[in-house]
Amino acid sequence: MSKEVSTAKVTPPGQREQFGSRIAFVLASMGGAIGLGNVWKFPYMVGRYGGAAFIVVYIIALLVIGAPVLMTEFAIGRKTGTSYTSALKQLLPGTKWYLLGIIGVIALTLTLGFYGGIAGWTAAYLIKSVTGAFVGMDAAQVGGVFGEFIADPVQVIFWLAFMLIITTFVVVRGVKGGIEKVCNVLLPVLFVMIIFLAIRSVLLPGAGAGLEFYLMPKIENLNGETIVAGVGQALFTLGVGAGNLVIYGSYLDRKKSLGSSTIMVGLGDTMAAILFGFIIFPACASFGIEAGMGPPLVFITLPTIFAQMKFGMLFSTIFFLLLFFACLTSTICIMEAIVGFFTDELKIERKKATIIVALIVFAVGVLMMLSFGLLSGVSIFGRSIFDFTNDVLVSAILLPLGALMMIILVGWVIKPKVLVDEINLGEGIKFNRLYVVLVKYIVPVVIAAVFVQLVVNLISA
Repeated sequence: MSKEVSTAKVTPPGQREQFGSRIAFVLASMGGAIGLGNVWKFPYMVGRYGGAAFIVVYIIALLVIGAPVLMTEFAIGRKTGTSYTSALKQLLPGTKWYLLGIIGVIALTLTLGFYGGIAGWTAAYLIKSVTGAFVGMDAAQVGGVFGEFIADPVQVIFWLAFMLIITTFVVVRGVKGGIEKVCNVLLPVLFVMIIFLAIRSVLLPGAGAGLEFYLMPKIENLNGETIVAGVGQALFTLGVGAGNLVIYGSYLDRKKSLGSSTIMVGLGDTMAAILFGFIIFPACASFGIEAGMGPPLVFITLPTIFAQMKFGMLFSTIFFLLLFFACLTSTICIMEAIVGFFTDELKIERKKATIIVALIVFAVGVLMMLSFGLLSGVSIFGRSIFDFTNDVLVSAILLPLGALMMIILVGWVIKPKVLVDEINLGEGIKFNRLYVVLVKYIVPVVIAAVFVQLVVNLISA
C-alpha cells in the first residue's frame, strides 16, 4: 500500500471563495445531484425492477452506500480546500493516486458533453411547449417530431451551444456571484413545480393503478438483479464517483459537520426522484401508457400525455421548465468541477479556464449529438458514439470504478481518522465508527459487486 498521510490538518488557501451559507451549499450540491437521472432513469428503473420493491432497495442503498461516498467527496474538498486532483496530491504526496483525479476530469468532460446536449433538448422542448407544438398530436406524431429533431444537426448543435453558454455564464461569475445565486432561486422553484405537477397527476382519472404499482412493494420482486440496480441508481443519482462534489466541499466553512449536510443533500435528491414518480406513474396509468421506457419517456411519452390533458400546454410548459432548471444546476456542478482542475492544477484564471472548458466540452458534445443523425452509422463495439460513451465508458466503467477506487483509497490507504475528524468538525450529526466500518468493508464490497455485474451485463448484451 502507499504510505499513509499525516493526520495533521491541511490548511485550505486563505483566498479561496466560499459559499455564503450552509443552505447555499446544500442547495448547490442538491442541484448537482438532481437532474435527468431523477426524471427518466429513476422511473425506468422502478418500472423495470418491480415498482415499490426497487424503491425500498434504492433508499437503503442511498443511505448505506451513496451517502458515505458523497460525504467522502465533501470531506476531501473541505479538508484540502482544492479540487479532486490537487486534493489527492496534498493527501498522498509523491504517489500516483492523483491520476484518479485526472480520470475523474475525463469522465466529467465526457459526461458534460452528452448531458449538456440532452439538457439542451429540454430547452428546445420548453419552447415547443410554450408554442403549443404538440397540441392535438398522438404518440406517433410526437415520436416523429422527436425523431426529426435529434436527426437535425443544426438544431442539436444549437441547443448544445445554448446550454453551455448559459452554464458558462454562471460558472464564470464564481461561487457567490453565480452558482450560489442561481441555485438559491432555482432549487426552491423546482420543488414547488414538482409538487404542483405531482398533485395534478395524482388527481387524474385512473391514477390509482399507477399509485398502487409505485407505492405497494411486492416481496417476490426482490432479487439480486434488483439490489444491484438499486445500488447503481443510488450512486448515479447522487453523481458521485468522479470527485465532482469535492469542489463544492472545498468552498465550505467548518462551522457545521458534514454529516448534517450530506443527509440534507441525500434527502433532497431522494425527495425529488420520488416526487417525479408521483408525476409519471399516475399519469401513465391514467392514459394507458408504459412508464418504464427510459429516455423516450421524457420526449415522447410525457408530451403525448400532456397533449391529451386539459390545459396540457400549461402543464407541459411547467414540466419542461422544471426539467431545464434541474439540468442547469447539474451542468453548473459538473463544469465547476472541471474548471476547478484548470484553476487549481494548471493555474489558469477562472474566466479563461471556464471558456476553455466550454469549448472542449462543446467539441465532445457535438460528436455525441451527431451520433443521432449524421454520425448514426458510426459505431464503437456495436454501439453508437452516444450509447458507448454514456452506457459503457462513463456509467459502467469510469463512475463505478472511480467510486470504488476512491473508497478503497479512504478506507485502506489513508487513515480513516483523517476524514472522520474533518467530517465531524463543527456542530451537527457526528459519524465515527459507523463511517469507518462502511468505507472499509461494506461500501467497497457492494460497489465492486455492482461493477462486476455491470461488466457482465455489457458482455452478455
